Amino acid sequence: MEATVAPTSQAAPPPRLRDKYEQDVLPALTKKFGYSTPMQAPRLEKITLNMGVGEAKQDDKVLEAATEQLATIAGQLPNVRRARRSIASFKIREGMPVGASVTLRRARMWEFLDRLCSVAIPRIRDFRGLNPRSFDGRGNYSLGIREQLIFPEIDYDSIDQVRGLDVTITTTAATDEEAFELLLGLGMPFAEQGRPGMEDIEAEAEEQRRHEEARMRAEAEQAALEQLKEENPEAYAKRVREEEGEEGEEGEGAEEGEKPADAEGSSEGEKE
Repeated sequence: MEATVAPTSQAAPPPRLRDKYEQDVLPALTKKFGYSTPMQAPRLEKITLNMGVGEAKQDDKVLEAATEQLATIAGQLPNVRRARRSIASFKIREGMPVGASVTLRRARMWEFLDRLCSVAIPRIRDFRGLNPRSFDGRGNYSLGIREQLIFPEIDYDSIDQVRGLDVTITTTAATDEEAFELLLGLGMPFAEQGRPGMEDIEAEAEEQRRHEEARMRAEAEQAALEQLKEENPEAYAKRVREEEGEEGEEGEGAEEGEKPADAEGSSEGEKE
């Protein structure tokens, strides 16, 4: 009788992006910012996905569809977000469902960020780079996605309507510049303009450009004036003579004005 061997479960491979962080990004951050230990380097803490569903107050199927789509994107069942207070102008009562959200950590967090940077974002139409000014000042980054269709997991024919979602990436970085370098090293395609730490350099370059334009404008005006003088020297020579004559007349008038005062003074002296 042959002994049966129970199949052993094989462990899932570590996320590809986490290996990249440990092998490439972490040493680069430590070297650039001069950390005394790699534990000081910033790292990812969590990623939060939030999808607002205002139509859920009228139709429960809308909330079910949004929850299902968000679960497909994140690979984790989301939580239903409910209103904390009643707002009459929006026809919202306390406890009414208004959206769905999910928080990803550890392996699912790395896997989602990898799909977001390498697959989803390149499918955005007319994409010109993520806004590098969307940091909150404490090392966290947020971006808005207008269509859930950029994720290949979503079937175009099965959706009821196009919905957007917000993605918030929470890091342990103390500054926006450190968080920016972390996400840039992980492959997030940021735009060139407006990057953290580049404001002073851009302002200095803009000031130099203005000074250069003013200098070139002054040189062009002087060159144009010299050219006009060469083309019509008599007119400018006559103008110079007229200006000199006006200055001479003003000087003579001042001298003539002083003479009567001397005459009056001398006459008063003779009378005395």
